[in-house]
Amino acid sequence: MSSTAPAPAGIVPGRTRVAVLFGGRSSEHEISCVTAGGIMDAVDRSRYDLVPVGITKDGAFTLQPDDPEAWTLRGQELPTVADNGSRVRFPVSADSRELLVERPDGSVESLGEVDVVFPILHGPFGEDGTIQGLLETAGLPYVGDGVLASALAMDKHVAKAVLEHAGLRVAPWTTVLRRQWQADPVDVAESVAAHGFPLFVKPARAGSSMGVSRVDEPAQLGAAMDLAFEHDTKVIVEPRVIGREVEVAVLESRDGVPRTSLPGEIVVAEDGFYDFAAKYLGGDEQLLCPAPLTESETDAIRSIGARAFEAIGGAGLARVDCFLTDDGFVVNEVNTMPGFTPFSMYPRCWAASGLSYPELVAELIELGRTAVR
Repeated sequence: MSSTAPAPAGIVPGRTRVAVLFGGRSSEHEISCVTAGGIMDAVDRSRYDLVPVGITKDGAFTLQPDDPEAWTLRGQELPTVADNGSRVRFPVSADSRELLVERPDGSVESLGEVDVVFPILHGPFGEDGTIQGLLETAGLPYVGDGVLASALAMDKHVAKAVLEHAGLRVAPWTTVLRRQWQADPVDVAESVAAHGFPLFVKPARAGSSMGVSRVDEPAQLGAAMDLAFEHDTKVIVEPRVIGREVEVAVLESRDGVPRTSLPGEIVVAEDGFYDFAAKYLGGDEQLLCPAPLTESETDAIRSIGARAFEAIGGAGLARVDCFLTDDGFVVNEVNTMPGFTPFSMYPRCWAASGLSYPELVAELIELGRTAVR
C-alpha cells in the first residue's frame, strides 16, 4: 500500500459524494477494511464518487487510496489502515459539509463537500453510536442506525433486556462486571454454573465473535472470562441454546417500514461455533441462503426480525440472529453494522432475495442521504 496520501478525486457534478469511513480503533479494524474494499469495488461509479477515510488503530483519520485491491483479503492476511501522515478534517460547523485534508507537509486541500458518510466501522468507536454522534454534531448525513439504536444493540445485556420487554424471546444470560469477577471469582463461577454447561462467554460490547469462548467445564471458565475482559469491562455468560443458527437481514424502506430478507442459516461443525476464524478466514461452516425452512418458519423469523429492528429504533440496516429450537425461535443478537463483505451473510441474504450487492450498497447510500434524524 502506498505510504503517501492520494490526491483528492475530481468532483463530478451530478454525482453523489460518499465519504467511506473504515478501519477504526476496535479489534474488528481489519474486517472493516475488507468491507471497504468490497464497497469500493461494487459501487456504481457513474452515480457515486468516494472519499475513502481510513481510521488507523490509533484513531487518526487519514485519506486513503480508492483502490479495492488495497483492501482485499489475501489468504490469511488481513489489510490494515497505515498512517500515511495525512489528516482528514471534518466540518467545524454544521453549515458546511466540506472535508479538508492536511498533507504531511502541512499544506491543506479541500476534498469538496460530501453528501453522505458511510461508516462501515464494526465494534467500539464505530458501531456503538460514538461515530454516529460525531456525524450528527457535524451535521453530516450518514448511512445506518442512529446513536441510540447503535449503542443499545452494541450492548448485549441492554439489547436482551429491551428485546425481552418487547415480547421477543431471548436466551437466558448472566451479566458479569470486571470488578465483580476480580472481587470474587468463586462466587461468580458458582452463579454462572447454574446455567449448566457448556457455556458461552462473550464481551458485552464487541462483535465478530471477538473474545468469545465456549466453556465445557468449570476449569475452562477462568481463561474464558480473562479473554472476554480483554475486550470489555462487562461480560455476558449464556448457556448453549440447542438449535439451528438462522439469521435475517433487515433493510429500512423509504417510508421507514422495515423490509426483511429471506433468512440464511449457518451450519457449523458439530460442537463448534461460528467464531472469528470461521467467519473471515475460512472454516468448516456453511452459509445457506435461503435457509431450508418451512413457509411458517420463514414467516416467523421475518416477523421477528422486523419487530426486533423496531424495538431498538433501528434505521438503515441490521441483521437479527436467532436460534431455531424445538419450540420456536430465540433471538440471539441484533447487529446494526453486520459483516458486509460481499461474502457475508447480510448481503448474501439480500442477494437471495433479489437485491444484488451493488444494488444493496446504492440503496443504503440513498437511505442515508435522505434520512431524517
